[in-house]
Amino acid sequence: MAIVHGFDSPQRFVAGTVGEPGQRAFFLQAREDARLVSVGLEKQQVAALAERVDELLDQVMAEATTQSVVPAMAPLGMVDDGPLDQPIDEEFRAGTMTLSWDPSDERVVIEVFRLGEDLEDETEPEEMLVVRLEPGQARAFVQRAERVLEAGRPTCPFCGQPIDAEGHLCVRANGFKRRDP
Repeated sequence: MAIVHGFDSPQRFVAGTVGEPGQRAFFLQAREDARLVSVGLEKQQVAALAERVDELLDQVMAEATTQSVVPAMAPLGMVDDGPLDQPIDEEFRAGTMTLSWDPSDERVVIEVFRLGEDLEDETEPEEMLVVRLEPGQARAFVQRAERVLEAGRPTCPFCGQPIDAEGHLCVRANGFKRRDP
């Protein structure tokens, strides 16, 4: 029997990190009252999810088939820059994620499956996170995810690689160590 961590318009759905830039662990976290679910994932997964949610909302806006308003930006009252809720206990590691628009109740639906689950297989997944977000909540998720991604190590203006606190060996500088400009 599958474990489904389902949230319909949760009080909070965010991407966040634990650790110092260069050593950060990324999480998706959903909270409704006392129920809290944290799912570990890669930085690239956070970036892809935020980008696709934003594109999906833009597409829904352009089609103009919704009854409710789809905001172009995160509503001010929904901006969430707080730290992840404690305790941060990873329920599972994210693998495949799906994204859709439910036109019947005008919500973004995000499904996150456990790493290693084969969706091509006809079997039921062992564990998954399903979050249904109103458009404003989804835009707020995107805004926060973008801020979380930008808060990492600065990138070298010459080669585009991340710069550690001690600098890095830049291939564009013939192996000489560069510092943060």
